[in-house]
Amino acid sequence: MTQIDSFLKNKHILAVDDEWDVLEIIQEILEEAKIDVAQNYEAASKKIAQTQYDLAILDIMGVNGIKLLEECVKRKIPAIMLTANSMNPESLVESIKKGAISYLSKDHLSVLDSYVTELLTAQNQGKSTWKLLFEKLGSHFDKRFGSNWKEEDKEFWDKFDKNYYI
Repeated sequence: MTQIDSFLKNKHILAVDDEWDVLEIIQEILEEAKIDVAQNYEAASKKIAQTQYDLAILDIMGVNGIKLLEECVKRKIPAIMLTANSMNPESLVESIKKGAISYLSKDHLSVLDSYVTELLTAQNQGKSTWKLLFEKLGSHFDKRFGSNWKEEDKEFWDKFDKNYYI
């Protein structure tokens, strides 16, 4: 059994996406964890209200992911925002401001197991999950958004980059 398997084995994770194939991929990749799934806002909201998850993985589009994020934050459930169509600086900033612990492109689903392990470990140690994200995937954002993408909201990013917290 690998270290990743051991870490995920007792975790209870909620995965929310309107695309069943994405949920199946998440279940396969995080197979050592107990995964609950929801394909719409109503089902996910009910699960969030009834269960204390170790993590929620929330699609932004199609399931009202930002509103679900707010519900997770109220229940102190760490949440990763997962997106394909909303991969833009505005939704990244909104995810940070609303309390997500990370923001991941669906392009990176193949490394979700190691990424979740690293994120939850950092969070448990009181380290910035956002610093981890930008160290690992900062070049992905630059490639996707353009090299000067932080200039659009310079004041926010200057403040954020000092300590990776808002």
